[in-house]
Amino acid sequence: MAIRFGTSGWRAVIADEFTFDNVRRVTQAICKYLHFAGTENGAKLIVGYDTRFLGERFASECVKEIMANNFKALMCDHPTPTPTISHAIRAERALGGINFTASHNPPEYNGIKFSTADGAPALPDVTRQVEKIINEIAVSSNHESHTERFAEFESYDPRPDYIADLKSKIRFDVIAQAGGRYAYDPLWGTGRGYLDDMLRRHNIEVETIHNWRDVMFGGRSPEPDSTHLDELREAVARNKCALGLATDGDADRFGVLDANGRFITPNELIALLFDYLAESRGWTGGVARSVATSHLVDRVAEARNLPVYETPVGFKFIGELINEDKIILGGEESAGLSMRGHYPEKDGILACLLAAESVAARGASLSDQLEAIYTRVGRIESGRIGVRLTPQLLASLPEKLKRDPAEIGGRRIKRTNRTDGVKFIFEDGSWLLMRPSGTEPMVRIYAESESMKDLEVLLEQGRKYLLD
Repeated sequence: MAIRFGTSGWRAVIADEFTFDNVRRVTQAICKYLHFAGTENGAKLIVGYDTRFLGERFASECVKEIMANNFKALMCDHPTPTPTISHAIRAERALGGINFTASHNPPEYNGIKFSTADGAPALPDVTRQVEKIINEIAVSSNHESHTERFAEFESYDPRPDYIADLKSKIRFDVIAQAGGRYAYDPLWGTGRGYLDDMLRRHNIEVETIHNWRDVMFGGRSPEPDSTHLDELREAVARNKCALGLATDGDADRFGVLDANGRFITPNELIALLFDYLAESRGWTGGVARSVATSHLVDRVAEARNLPVYETPVGFKFIGELINEDKIILGGEESAGLSMRGHYPEKDGILACLLAAESVAARGASLSDQLEAIYTRVGRIESGRIGVRLTPQLLASLPEKLKRDPAEIGGRRIKRTNRTDGVKFIFEDGSWLLMRPSGTEPMVRIYAESESMKDLEVLLEQGRKYLLD
């Protein structure tokens, strides 16, 4: 069976493709890649897991395989956020990390994310080499694990160092002085005991809901989307909170509700926090966004005379720009964000705390801050839909993505961008992007226009373009 790494690692259904044997194969392939890259025996790897079914068991088998391949392993002693593992890799000067998580995917999934020594998700040239080795292991007739010899390994608590690091980057004193209340929903995931604990340590009042382990995540995907946050809305209203904050299963994605219960979209929050950091920190530098992310942040950058970097979808590409210190902030419309001086990995906890800081420091709700931005740069509406990848669409998709039409739905195309998928930029400034998902069997259609009505029309035109 071929194993492929997508936008953010390898993901599969537990007990179908995601099995102990395949976990051993992938782990062995990563270790072989590291040996081929010239790494000496004895180097450390961080191993973590989220709150999914059998997460710690899969991680334990991974650790045994690591040790069988003559590396050391530090296994996190509790379900751990992805950004915390990224920090741990750097803090421990580890060779990299193997994280068992399927992020926001449905509860029947698990996954493996491999990060390199800088704490960033492995880039495609690395994962392609790992895939090649996995397939070689698959066809080997005598592959067997010798993990039985390794019953002992070192457990590790990465939480204190990660929390201490965030304290140096977030102005908790500003949040505390504002005196607001907060509600937090970790969606039964790894953020519990992190985001809420940091607020409480600074005498900031916060109510946490869904703060126990549920491997079924309440029977739905642990995704901090507006449709999954009704109970958080109730908590915000009940306690008259300044914000409702949420993170996904592995806490690398964020969801934010304003005091009035309005969901602040990731596209909006990325632009707002870029504006806030440029203003509050006095930083110069650019902003990075994926090709699928709103151009609202471009308008904010233009108003501040700062550059914009466009990347393919996948936070690893933004992470490179963070490592190179080229940007103040980088974000993706799928609710991934990091900032200057932080790690080259999505951090939903950081994003939520920055949102709280901006409300406290500016003395204005997120909605009011957005209105101020719209007054300066103009309003823009963004959205996306998914089209299930049927066998028929799978067969016709490559040809459709290669086309160069002059117009779509009567709209003249000014420019075509193939950074990732195909993106049509129209003469009126609106745009339409179609690309296969890297985590699910579907095609994503993204669009942006200056009115919600036109956005809906544009998304439907994209659907028809794919299916006709």
